[in-house]
Amino acid sequence: MFRWLDVDFHFLWPCGPVPLSRSSTMAPRRIGQILVDLGFLTDDQLQIVLDEQEQQPGALFGKVAEDMQLVTDEQLIQALAEQMGMQTVSLEDAKLEPEVMEKISETMAQLYRCVPIQFEGNTLTIATCDPQNLNIQDELRTFLGYDIKILVATEADVNKTITKYYDSEAESVEKLVAELAEDEELKAAASLLDNEKFNITDAEALADSAPVRKLLNMVLLLAIKDHASDIHFEPFEDEFRIRIKSEGVLYEMVPPPRHLAFAITTRIKVMANLDIAERRMPQDGRIELMVGGHPVDLRVSVLPTIFGESTVMRVLDRSVVNLSLDNVGMDEDMMSRFRSAIDRPNGIVLVTGPTGSGKTTTLYSTLSELNEISEKLITTEDPVEYDIDGIIQIPIDSDAGVTFASCLRAILRQDPDTILVGEIRDLETAEISIQAALTGHLVFSTLHTNDSPSTVTRLTDMGIQPFMICATVEAILAQRLVRRICTGCREKTRVSSDLLMELGMSREEIEATDYFKGVGCEKCNNTGYKGRIALFELMILNDTIREMIMHNASTDELRDQAQSDGMVILREFGMSLARDGITTLDEIVRETVVDG
Repeated sequence: MFRWLDVDFHFLWPCGPVPLSRSSTMAPRRIGQILVDLGFLTDDQLQIVLDEQEQQPGALFGKVAEDMQLVTDEQLIQALAEQMGMQTVSLEDAKLEPEVMEKISETMAQLYRCVPIQFEGNTLTIATCDPQNLNIQDELRTFLGYDIKILVATEADVNKTITKYYDSEAESVEKLVAELAEDEELKAAASLLDNEKFNITDAEALADSAPVRKLLNMVLLLAIKDHASDIHFEPFEDEFRIRIKSEGVLYEMVPPPRHLAFAITTRIKVMANLDIAERRMPQDGRIELMVGGHPVDLRVSVLPTIFGESTVMRVLDRSVVNLSLDNVGMDEDMMSRFRSAIDRPNGIVLVTGPTGSGKTTTLYSTLSELNEISEKLITTEDPVEYDIDGIIQIPIDSDAGVTFASCLRAILRQDPDTILVGEIRDLETAEISIQAALTGHLVFSTLHTNDSPSTVTRLTDMGIQPFMICATVEAILAQRLVRRICTGCREKTRVSSDLLMELGMSREEIEATDYFKGVGCEKCNNTGYKGRIALFELMILNDTIREMIMHNASTDELRDQAQSDGMVILREFGMSLARDGITTLDEIVRETVVDG
């Protein structure tokens, strides 16, 4: 019997902690051998499980043995505990204190598959059913600011405890915000710092306080869980607004008390290693987190406003991107033409579109396809969003003099075959990219233009001569992202007159095809949308278009010729997706414009 929190916790095995049978300096024994040593498996059963595991690539030995009903959950946990050098605990009859349970939010408990069971001094003891996740201890220490001690419990015990002690309706941002609004001590501490002359030590103490930490942790985890791209913290005269951009649309959360604006902003600045005393100048920083075992980068921008500092976090979650060109969403004909363009030994391929239109994902997917042992690929990006094995990736650092132009010059001395320039921002970068293409390199880059034909005009406006564009640019791909209709609540819809006017179509034309919308359900958080898909417009520079560029043809003329050559404009590509029931006409109108 083991006593915690003045309540008896019974270990699953009367002998208490399982002793380590090997020195901690030696490599841990395999879980199968430990199960045999503990008498839970025979040698013959061990071989049977190993044979079955070979038929299930990637499957864990313990899971296979449990599925075959050769070991129980309790036996598997005991073996894992011995392997990891940890203690086991039973949560079946445990009575946990509310003050302890509040140390970890429900979202965090579900993400890390753990529950808090004791808090003493500055040490939080948790029980987890995933002891092999070696990142839990470090990640929770980063989020919570406590020392973390880990015990091992069964998955059933952890799940039952989460269900029993966490109330999904109560454990929410709304409840936490209400509690913060009623916290007079916190309000008094915040009011002392609400002026230009403040004590930095007091500011750091307030930013590090448990309520502020908990609110920010909850917002971050919810945003990452919902695959949000940006988190906005916006100060106004009478409120402090938090908005999350998910699938290209901003959603407002319950605003925290206005007096906590400074504390929350300061907490973010501390996490991003920014100067908390500087409140008059813009600042940029970076927060690196490990969430659920995978890295998440938060790019932080702090901007002074008349009512305080506005903060935006760009969420770069490397686990949510599938870097395969087959999955970007092009149709078969367009994909064939795009692959022909990227298979050339030299030239420039440009991807255009506004911020957040999926350009980076398309380029990374393209590089992943070209990433072979026989090719040297180098990228220069601001920032480097995702790590790709086999590719040399260089981050831009303007403060250190590492710009796209200077970096590109250095890259050309590294004997590359393919180069990715994160963005062509000025004439110097454009000229070096063109020189790279002329000297036998394949160059990829991005521009912010409305469509493919207008990219040519953008390059000439930057100062690039038309003959240089004709000599180097092979293809221009414009793209947008639109939201997918949720498959759980999709139904037919009648198109409104306003939408018909936006589309320039008659009622007879539109009613020849069924169109759909999502009415909202639990699966899509009542938005009617779930996920996003890309719209593409690919312009291949053939001899005709090159001749037109040499004669300074207008954007409209280039567009008309490209369409004659088979280019599908963004609006048409989107309409085909709407006819297939993948997205809505509202999304197409919102993300595309009538050309020419």
